[in-house]
Amino acid sequence: MEGVRALLLAIVFVVADLPWVLGFSLTAPAFLWSPQPYRSPHYNNKEFVDYRTISSKDLTKLVLSEGGWSNILCTKESLDENTDVAVVFVGRKLHSSDISSPKQSDPSLIDILKLSFTTSNFSMAFPYVAIDEQETLENSLIEGFEENCAQGLGLNRIAYLDSCSINGGNLEKLNSLHSVHDFLASRTSGKMDLVVLCSGRSEESGHTQSEGEVFSDIVDLLKQSGAKYTVLYTSRPYKTLQYPAHLALRFLADGTQSNASNNSTCDGVCQIKSSLLEGIFVAIVLLIILISGLCCMIGIDTPTRFETSQES
Repeated sequence: MEGVRALLLAIVFVVADLPWVLGFSLTAPAFLWSPQPYRSPHYNNKEFVDYRTISSKDLTKLVLSEGGWSNILCTKESLDENTDVAVVFVGRKLHSSDISSPKQSDPSLIDILKLSFTTSNFSMAFPYVAIDEQETLENSLIEGFEENCAQGLGLNRIAYLDSCSINGGNLEKLNSLHSVHDFLASRTSGKMDLVVLCSGRSEESGHTQSEGEVFSDIVDLLKQSGAKYTVLYTSRPYKTLQYPAHLALRFLADGTQSNASNNSTCDGVCQIKSSLLEGIFVAIVLLIILISGLCCMIGIDTPTRFETSQES
């Protein structure tokens, strides 16, 4: 019995590490929304979801083209009079699977994201953005916006919170949420500003709030300032290298809890997970059969064509 348990545990960790071996990337979600009427190719759809697995570079292109940010970031005169502040918030916790998981390390973050997404005039979701370990997400997004705006960024000001890591000049550094409030209050009418905020410890605050609390405070600041804003939430979780095994174990635990609650529904994400696991297990079985066959062939000692039998 102990041998069976050990074998099952080994299979779980092998399955968990297969995405790295097979080239699958760990992913995190991204959400784009605007409380005001919005100029976008998908303006007829209040909620638009792109289920493809995309890179951070692809995300910037889609935000500009499909999300309509090219109208507000790439021109000196904003083509969308309903927006004067674009906010990018980079989180450090959420993975793609956290959105549908019943167990949350930061439930307030999920709640504020769902509330903002569902009550906005326009919203887009990208559940699967591949995590790049080589570059900070906030820096990749800014560079992507600059590269994909033909005439460069047409922004009045670009500011970032000191918890972000961004390269480049002509950027205004903010030391706390109070500085963010002052920045929003000093905006110029008819001019477009971009603010990049990151979850983490700021120099002035000296302490770390939960990501949900920080993001909730930022949403409140935007509402109180009277700004006409649009928000892009993205995530680049910490400790991604330890996540595959944790993902497999939690996936099995979530499945057990779902069965216990007699939940028989399976949405698109559920079907993708199911198909992926089925494919992985089939690949494991075929690999075992192949290795067994090779071992059997190696173990068979047959005489060659020109070798005489020892019995003769």
